[in-house]
Amino acid sequence: MEGSVSRAARRLNVAQPTLSQQIKALETRHKAALFERRRPPLTLTPIGRELFALTERMFATSEEIDELLADKIAAAPRAIRLGADSPNYAARLARALMLWNPEIELEVRIENARDTLRALQNAVVDVVIVSDPPMDNQFFYEPLFSDFLNVAVPAGHVLAGAPEYPLNALATEVLLVREPASKTRAATELLLTTAAIDPARILEFHSREAIREAVALGIGVSFLFSTECPPDSRLAFLRPDRQADRTQLTGYLVCRLDHSRTLVMRAILQAAQALKALSPRPLN
Repeated sequence: MEGSVSRAARRLNVAQPTLSQQIKALETRHKAALFERRRPPLTLTPIGRELFALTERMFATSEEIDELLADKIAAAPRAIRLGADSPNYAARLARALMLWNPEIELEVRIENARDTLRALQNAVVDVVIVSDPPMDNQFFYEPLFSDFLNVAVPAGHVLAGAPEYPLNALATEVLLVREPASKTRAATELLLTTAAIDPARILEFHSREAIREAVALGIGVSFLFSTECPPDSRLAFLRPDRQADRTQLTGYLVCRLDHSRTLVMRAILQAAQALKALSPRPLN
């Protein structure tokens, strides 16, 4: 959805008046408005959104038919747009895809889980790695990894060498948390509620990179999933002494259901298989 007739016309390589006339003729023939208004940014009406979804499925099916009849199953896709809320697994999947096809073009977007899924819904990306997404029958889901929370503390912290972090210690700590839409923030708050613990103070940072730097500087401590804890001499990562099952996280490879059997997705799924063995917790 380009949001503009002129941009859509350029993408389709047709004249703008021609495309406008085709849209008007379609609406007149079926006595149905496809757009809420004629000025950009264009937004689809309810029936326009349904038609757009049907059209996407039609083109995806057409692509599958072309691939099948052309016998191009072994051919490599030329470009993949990947979205993820896990930089670690995004990088691993990108590496696996490049090993599979050194000439592939990759675009990787890192955002929180909500924005990552929205990028897939808006067709900004082809496939995403996203944590605990809401299940929707328009998408295909493949479990990729399961993770748990760790506590990040400065290397000089009094508990840095302890076997685990006692959650009661948070009563005297500054706790650094992600933005409200973050899965890490949700899991942190659930754990605090389950353990009935109130930190001495809470500060909000909107990226895992900012939180890691703040912990390293001694501003406070924070919860991070283990895949967000690569080696860093400035930090120590401890398992909390309590961890509710509901604070566990599962990462999925997700694409549109009507794209799940395309050549691109078959290549991605093949490349992702080896990553499952790296899951911090066994996949159910």
